[in-house]
Amino acid sequence: MTVQLDHTIVEARDRRATADFLAGVLGLEVGAPYGPFLPVEVDNGVTLDVMGVDDGPVRPQHYAFLVGEDDFDAVLARLEGAGAPHWADPMYRRAGEINHEDGGRGMYFLDPNGHRLEVLTRRYGSGG
Repeated sequence: MTVQLDHTIVEARDRRATADFLAGVLGLEVGAPYGPFLPVEVDNGVTLDVMGVDDGPVRPQHYAFLVGEDDFDAVLARLEGAGAPHWADPMYRRAGEINHEDGGRGMYFLDPNGHRLEVLTRRYGSGG
């Protein structure tokens, strides 16, 4: 049996602004609307289906993206260029820093809805 993640729903107050933010920071494209969703597809075929929420709070989620070294540099540059804060740790104590877990690099940042986003260059537990 093979199991793969196909998509996940990302709640947003403004689905266009959120999809544009995700795509812009990660260097991706926003796909054509599909029903109530604006899809942002990552390189392994998984889509982040951004859906507007009209009432009630957006429930912040955590989304982590494994990227290459060059892509990490590009994401960091886009965040810094936009004046968006980032942290080295998931508790948001080490502002403006990156981490070097497992011999790679990683950082955390927030989207406009408070979703906790992470980019990392090595999977946890993969270091020597």
